[in-house]
Amino acid sequence: MGVTRLKRKDRRNKTTAKKEVQFLKLGRNIETGSRSEMPANAQVVKNNAILDKLEADLKK
Repeated sequence: MGVTRLKRKDRRNKTTAKKEVQFLKLGRNIETGSRSEMPANAQVVKNNAILDKLEADLKK
């Protein structure tokens, strides 16, 4: 039997679900010392560092 193409709605749902899973993986709280610790060059870590710096500047 031939390969069937997904309808547009189903393709959209598939890509949306994939992006949601990726977003949840990146945004999850990660405990210190766990084996799933974020790498230092991850974008989320860089963003958090910038936000912390801006917060510190505002408190001065």
